[in-house]
Amino acid sequence: MSSTLTFNRALVEKYDRPGPRYTSYPTAPQFHADFTEQDYREAAARSNLAPAKPLSVYIHIPFCKSLCYYCACNKIITQKTHRAVEYLDYLKREIALSAPLFDRSRKLTQLHLGGGTPTYLTGEQLSELMACLRNHFNLDESDNHEFSIEVDPRTVDIERIADLRQQGFNRLSFGVQDFDENVQRAVNRLQSEQQVYDLIAAARSAQYKSISVDLIYGLPLQTVASFDATLSKIIALRPDRIATYSYAHLPQMVRAQRMIRKEDMPPPERKIELLELTIARLTAAGYVYIGMDHFALPDDELVLARERGTLQRNFQGYSTHAQCDLIGYGNSAIGMVADTYCQSVKLLSEYYGMIDEGKLPIHRGYTLSDDDRIRRAVIVELMCHGRIEFARFEKEFNIHFQTYFADAISKLEDPISDGLVSVSNTELNLLPQGQLMMRVIAMAFDAYLGASQKGQFSRTV
Repeated sequence: MSSTLTFNRALVEKYDRPGPRYTSYPTAPQFHADFTEQDYREAAARSNLAPAKPLSVYIHIPFCKSLCYYCACNKIITQKTHRAVEYLDYLKREIALSAPLFDRSRKLTQLHLGGGTPTYLTGEQLSELMACLRNHFNLDESDNHEFSIEVDPRTVDIERIADLRQQGFNRLSFGVQDFDENVQRAVNRLQSEQQVYDLIAAARSAQYKSISVDLIYGLPLQTVASFDATLSKIIALRPDRIATYSYAHLPQMVRAQRMIRKEDMPPPERKIELLELTIARLTAAGYVYIGMDHFALPDDELVLARERGTLQRNFQGYSTHAQCDLIGYGNSAIGMVADTYCQSVKLLSEYYGMIDEGKLPIHRGYTLSDDDRIRRAVIVELMCHGRIEFARFEKEFNIHFQTYFADAISKLEDPISDGLVSVSNTELNLLPQGQLMMRVIAMAFDAYLGASQKGQFSRTV
């Protein structure tokens, strides 16, 4: 993939349409309730066969102390911190139920805590959780592992940052969203700039391997001038990675978003202006566009992995490690084991009830077909590296690429003529103008999109 990113407003507007983010293929709307615990157990057994992959664990912590009006995540707003004590007990029981399914010789090299607010857990509770993982899995205790945690700056102090490093975490992701106080009030997420400055300084002092900052554009009351000021402050902090997410305002689907005043929402053209501004500012500051919403400094592991051809994509987004089997823990968590996907039940009452019965809390899942595996490999290659060499896929999957994907290539007629992508007899290449529209290109290879597609997706740009 070229490191050059070209912004063409007319093309961005033309190709800005709803579409999957492809953290999986097939995507979550294809998951179904016929997938059972037995299906999961059989998938785990297949995953242990040589050559067995390393393991990755995602743990969902659903609790937040206050409601951010923009948030569409699965979360529980509560000041009753004792609820975390109960939840932690069930998490440990779930780990004890499923960990024996995976061969102990397999290294757990990736760990990610998301939410909700993972730092809702106290330092002692988090230590208890890490001890449980160490008891049941073969953790990679070197600093080559990728142990990350999402941090709400309002919930931690500089001492907690040092404690997290001691507990084994070597990557932090700070949710900043916007520094403008008017925007913060409009979305009920007030946090001072100084909090963020102090925490990032503490993370550097503790020698974290990667510090990431999340921003959101398209929030209520945002202007080009106000977001430009936020970008200037973030650039001055020089985090290793910056994720700039497009806000999807769907109050008919997300109850929390109904708290946002309609008159405060920026006009649709403002989001395009903010995206153009973000790209211009970050690339001028030396950040490299990875793909989707992600930028990183030239020496960051994401950039190096992309250059080496080892960049991966999973439910946590882009990853530097080779593909792992991913085990999800906690309510609503999603995993990817062998050739299956699996999601846990969302309601805490159901989650607790199934664990009390000694059952894995499986809600739905999916087993990939041969066609799914081929298309998944193509979509991942496109979104991570921007180039598809036909011969490689023909050798791996015993297909003739242009024959197998004749329908997909025919759907790329407009993107080809608009200079987003090129297709020759030997390869497909994403061009600089097409970097922002990679999801649209990937959609051509999706066998499930169409009138019968279930679910709603965010816009592609």
